[in-house]
Amino acid sequence: MPKAVNRQPAIGNREWADCFRIGFGSDLHRLVPGRKLMLVGLRMPFDKGPLGHSDGDALAHAVCDALLGAAALGDIGRHFPDSSPEWKDVSGLEFLRHLRGLLNERQLAIVNVDATVEIEQPRLAPHLERMRGKMARALGIQTGQISIKAKSGEGVGEVGRGEIVRVEAVALLRRH
Repeated sequence: MPKAVNRQPAIGNREWADCFRIGFGSDLHRLVPGRKLMLVGLRMPFDKGPLGHSDGDALAHAVCDALLGAAALGDIGRHFPDSSPEWKDVSGLEFLRHLRGLLNERQLAIVNVDATVEIEQPRLAPHLERMRGKMARALGIQTGQISIKAKSGEGVGEVGRGEIVRVEAVALLRRH
């Protein structure tokens, strides 16, 4: 009987390491009166928003960090420093579009993005599909490659008291 041939590159083989890359990102912002609550460029109906140098879009920022991590390009602060007037009040969507270009230059394609938004109010369920669409367009991928979930803090901790928005995200990249 012929011996089966494993066509998959071996773990530890450089070819395997260059095939797929995974990254993790997180972001949180304190919620304060007088700021707009923006999540991937969508204004959410709420009386508080994130304190931040840019628009404080924690969802876009966490996804940026996940993509940068997967590409081994550092973090969001390195690319969009809060000390730079250039990035003052800039939309998180612009950050995502910029990263799309960096990934293309390095011949890296997004396989998928998965993010969880933790916020007590407002309820995000009615907005999730629009959020996925905005993110997909900014990244130049299909909506089916993006998952966004919303969780409340159930009244517990900083999220549950409505003090912060926190987001965690993972991204998988592959070579073109």
